[in-house]
Amino acid sequence: MLDKLRIVKQRFDEVSDLIIQPDIMTDQKRYIQINKEYKDLSAVMKIGDEYKELIKNIEEAKEIISDGSDPEMTEMAKMELEEASARLPKLEDDIKFMLIPKDPDDAKNVIVEIRAGTGGDEASIFAGDLYRMYTKYCSDKGWKTEIEDISEGTSGGFKEIIFSVSGEDVYGDMKFESGVHRVQRVPQTETQGRVHTSAATVMVLPEAEEFDVELKPSDIRVDYFCSSGPGGQSVNTTYSAVRLTHVPSGLVAQCQDQKSQHKNKEKAMKVLRSRLYEQELEKKLAADSAKRNSLVASGDRSAKIRTYNYPQGRVTEHRIGLTLYDLSNVINGDIHKIVEELKLAENTEKLKELGEVF
Repeated sequence: MLDKLRIVKQRFDEVSDLIIQPDIMTDQKRYIQINKEYKDLSAVMKIGDEYKELIKNIEEAKEIISDGSDPEMTEMAKMELEEASARLPKLEDDIKFMLIPKDPDDAKNVIVEIRAGTGGDEASIFAGDLYRMYTKYCSDKGWKTEIEDISEGTSGGFKEIIFSVSGEDVYGDMKFESGVHRVQRVPQTETQGRVHTSAATVMVLPEAEEFDVELKPSDIRVDYFCSSGPGGQSVNTTYSAVRLTHVPSGLVAQCQDQKSQHKNKEKAMKVLRSRLYEQELEKKLAADSAKRNSLVASGDRSAKIRTYNYPQGRVTEHRIGLTLYDLSNVINGDIHKIVEELKLAENTEKLKELGEVF
């Protein structure tokens, strides 16, 4: 482990020098990458210093015990050795996880798309519940959310809602939410008290920067139309809503949330760029998944990933077999434990792949 930390220190020194070079500072893409690597390496350096100090304390304690000339000091050294030896394995595991190669997309902001699936009005209501769950989770994390486009359900909730999330390492946490979410409960419209199953699909797209995806104006068809509200009624008579079609791929993005045509076009462009980027990412994930049968990060966006069972107050995360009887807190945004368990499962897989490296 000390050899690994020496290599990290060497790279940290290189990056510390690179980050202040004028040619790096003027290259936005390169500067963002180097700055992110600097922050990651700084965190490893901090825990590495703690690890080295612990090793030093263990060696000193062993020397005192070996000498044995001072009974009081020997007893204190034995206690310190016991505490340090118990702490060491956890610290080593932490360092191993930190040294796993980072996904460069993890630092990105995201576009989240929630669509009502099977279940009619109840599915739209559930899509609304998921939106509130995510906005509360994002608020807890100190992230900012902003609605990009919205289509309301006829009995509440949303047929579709698209929103962006910005903050630190957003995609690294939110990427696990992509897939089909299923709810089992008695709908408000059900008179017999029977439990129904409904679903909503969640897509989490890493927000693409302008330098990630090249969009040629000649490849984009722009349509303007009047924005509409629930049930299709016109909200205004100006052509402020914008629909963008990427002709080569057939991908479409639209926005009618803003009163300004320019702002709607800007938001739709952000969604379109992210969808194109995600399309390429999905191919990569599918290839990676085929190679290593990944539990939590695959290219299959139609997979059922989680069930929210109201009669039993239960949430089941199907990818890792995790069941929590804490539905009320989870649906109110407390998905931290689920996300951490999914991250742990993914990192454990990666550690197995690295094999003898550690």
